[in-house]
Amino acid sequence: MTVALPPQSTNSNDHVIHFDRIVKRFGGAQALAGASLTIRRGTVHGLVGQNGAGKSTLIKLLAGLHRPDEGRIEIEGTAFDHLTPHLAESLGIHFIHQDRLLVPTFTVGEALFLGREPRIAGTPFLDRRRMRRHAREILANYFGVDLPSNVLIGELSTAERQIVQITRALLNQPKVLVFDEPTAALIRREADILFRLIRRLRDEGVTIIYISHYLGEIEELCDHVTVLRNGLDVASVPIAETSAAAIARLMVERDITEMFPKQLIELGEEILKVERLTTPNRFADISFTLRRGEILGITGLLGSGAKDLVRTLFGLEKSASGRIEVAGKPARPLGPAQAVGQQIALVPEDRRGHGVALDLSLAENITLSSLSRYTRFGFLDRKRERRDTDDLIKRLQIKAEGRDTLVRTLSGGNQQKVAIAKWLSHHSEIYLLDEPTVGVDIGSKVEIYTLIGELAARGAGIIVLSSDLPELISITDRILVLFRGRVTREFISSETTTDEVLAESTGASEGLRHVG
Repeated sequence: MTVALPPQSTNSNDHVIHFDRIVKRFGGAQALAGASLTIRRGTVHGLVGQNGAGKSTLIKLLAGLHRPDEGRIEIEGTAFDHLTPHLAESLGIHFIHQDRLLVPTFTVGEALFLGREPRIAGTPFLDRRRMRRHAREILANYFGVDLPSNVLIGELSTAERQIVQITRALLNQPKVLVFDEPTAALIRREADILFRLIRRLRDEGVTIIYISHYLGEIEELCDHVTVLRNGLDVASVPIAETSAAAIARLMVERDITEMFPKQLIELGEEILKVERLTTPNRFADISFTLRRGEILGITGLLGSGAKDLVRTLFGLEKSASGRIEVAGKPARPLGPAQAVGQQIALVPEDRRGHGVALDLSLAENITLSSLSRYTRFGFLDRKRERRDTDDLIKRLQIKAEGRDTLVRTLSGGNQQKVAIAKWLSHHSEIYLLDEPTVGVDIGSKVEIYTLIGELAARGAGIIVLSSDLPELISITDRILVLFRGRVTREFISSETTTDEVLAESTGASEGLRHVG
């Protein structure tokens, strides 16, 4: 039973939520070690920290999914020993989850009103007309869109599913909205729409808790930010008094200049050659080379053809014409199996959906693409598999209890390392990394950058597709920019700026050249 405790001295007119010295343990691991956090009314409050810092645990306590071992939670001046999901919702606290917790086979209308369907007065029948009208009003008012109520959730885009989830919360006139990594799968234009909505909600009096690994978003959007590290709040400051660089230093206890540990590597012979590769309506006449030890960046807006190009190199899509050579020999992958046979590896953007098998162990994931190396006469050499797996776990600093840990239980950064370890086990020579650090905390990003540098130093050729331009410029040797299906320019990474690359990828540089 949830117990409301006597009010404390904190001014309830000043804040909506107050966590007071929260401690939470899971077995022998301590997720929170006395963290305190105050959310002021009518503000956007950023919550940042590395994976494992305690952010998710704190939010799950607020949602009533866990109970604190020590400490108390105050909601508008009333303290509770713990919350329940029903109580949190009744207090006006709603959550916009990163994983978009919507049933794909439900219609938009069913998803919006699930569990709180209005009924025709005096009857058990649903008032579908009222449901459609209410939903349409909010969708039009806040988003300027009209999503038909009979469309299935599974048929919507990522941005549209997020709109449904936010609308579902707004139907209940929330006091607090918690956004957990809301832009991880959104393009910039969609993120800008979300930011405008959040500012509007704040201006209307809704309090926002905003969790993100993207410190630029925190700096741009939030009024206040709290930094968690090792289960403790190490800083809580107004955004006007800090910077993204200062926040990063607090999160990782290191200077921001250590973020991009780019190595100087002497490039070897050509390992990949692409000539006039073309897929109608996707990209055309793509030509480039990749040398051993080289890190080649590729970037472009959604629809530029950049992602289609990477998928084609791995055989997930077929080109209509053009030529691909690997180590001087013709190689036109007819599918992923052929690409793998030519020592090409793909680490996809959606690591949870396509990069790792969540319900398999670390060892099973790491050796998944190279089972032939561990089998003889149909029998698996488990001793060798365990030895190689343990070596890769140690080498990549994968944080897990052991090789038998389910990958589902790992943080995003560690799951990404597992996706890379799978191809290291296969001894791949060409790595295609699609948004390798999306949704990953700063500390894990540094470790992934270091790993990419080690792969290049070993003689692998690496292609990094990324929309994070500071990241791309800092870790690559060259950058190809695609715009409307064509490579419009090649940059030497050390001789360019994010503004130049952005102008090229948006087509703005073409206008500037005409003006000049």
